[in-house]
Amino acid sequence: QVQLVNSGGGLVQAGGSLKLSCAVSGNIASINVMGWYRQAPGNQRELVANITSGGSTNYKDSVKGRITISRDNAKNTVYLQMSSLKPEDTAVYYCNVQGVARGYLGPFNLWGQGTQVTVSS
Repeated sequence: QVQLVNSGGGLVQAGGSLKLSCAVSGNIASINVMGWYRQAPGNQRELVANITSGGSTNYKDSVKGRITISRDNAKNTVYLQMSSLKPEDTAVYYCNVQGVARGYLGPFNLWGQGTQVTVSS
């Protein structure tokens, strides 16, 4: 069984910073893409950033220069460092991890439980 555990999030004033983390545990053979998505009320879930096992990154245009995704392969953890936060960044943030589990479990595509980020003006 493979599980994701989120931490971070909370309330911050505009211009502030927050760091999210998402740790993967279980019987893992490999982790491929790790990413962060967000969903604001009334909106669809959207990609914020993702990172491949080789370290290639992809960002939503509106967060470039303000948000950085990174991963620690030794800890099976992905991070989202958010700076210069704006009220429009307010959303529930979800991590997403794609990989392969050992044994019969095979490929997985898992979502974290979501963490609220609220940016006040």
